[in-house]
Amino acid sequence: MQDFAGAFGLAFGLIASGDADLFEIVGLSMRVSLTALLLSCLIGFPFGALLVVRRFFGRGIVIALVNSMMGFPPVVIGLLVYLTLSRAGPMGWLGLLYTPTAMIIAQTLLIAPIVAALSRQVLEALQAEYEEQFRSLGISRWSAVLALIVDGRYGLLTVALAGFGRAVAEVGAVIIVGGNIDHLTRVMTTAIALETSKGDLGMALALGIILMSIAISVNLAASALRAVAERQAYA
Repeated sequence: MQDFAGAFGLAFGLIASGDADLFEIVGLSMRVSLTALLLSCLIGFPFGALLVVRRFFGRGIVIALVNSMMGFPPVVIGLLVYLTLSRAGPMGWLGLLYTPTAMIIAQTLLIAPIVAALSRQVLEALQAEYEEQFRSLGISRWSAVLALIVDGRYGLLTVALAGFGRAVAEVGAVIIVGGNIDHLTRVMTTAIALETSKGDLGMALALGIILMSIAISVNLAASALRAVAERQAYA
């Protein structure tokens, strides 16, 4: 019990003192996850909206495929990115393996389907409401996509927060393509696994506390945005 209490004391001490190694890891985690989230939103929002406004042969299959990719194993994505970026792979000449860029690519591939699938679900109701108006005004497909994204911005923000929560908690893919290299590719999740195996529970708990705080903050923000979206819908 004394060791348990001591580990928590050390964890809070590291956070309160602004430990350089601790916040270097947190900073890299945030940069990687936020960059991956931005890329995923740039891909997922228009793709999800396009699935809503466009009817084409095989649309149901595409939707089912995107939905199934939400549960794609992260380690498999990490393995595919590793094979692509390794020296023997088709993009090995770029030298991106074991860099933050490789981690961003893996996280983007992981959360882009989540953003696309959830965006389609959010925008489906708006399309049902606006479809006749779009048709009567002769609005182009891409103009309709833009209108849906703008009008559904609050709902899409909750989608983005869900994607960020998934990205920042990822460990399998990033440890494969990043290698968990100190001062280069070590993020919160991989550092927690490493420090726990080393017996450095103070650092592991400090990172865990920060990660949990981020997760709770993201959920609270998503709930607040959902409430705003509901008020806007019934205003």
